[in-house]
Amino acid sequence: MPGEEDRLCELEGRIIAHRRLLVRLMGAMDPGAREEHLRWIADREILHDGQEDPGAVPTGTEALSLSIAEEFKEIAELARARFADEA
Repeated sequence: MPGEEDRLCELEGRIIAHRRLLVRLMGAMDPGAREEHLRWIADREILHDGQEDPGAVPTGTEALSLSIAEEFKEIAELARARFADEA
């Protein structure tokens, strides 16, 4: 049975593969549809949780929501870098 560090590396590798696949699929879209998807992702890049303390450490479902927002940011950055010359 793999150790915790091995399992985390495996999960990170899978996330990176999904990220790359999503960006590749976006590349097959016409530019208008791609921009629409990038705008949709941009709306989700920042977690709007109403939290007043920017230094607070998220827990539970807050941490999950933050992770989702961070993943949208990673996808958007990868897509923007790939399609920058088409803008």
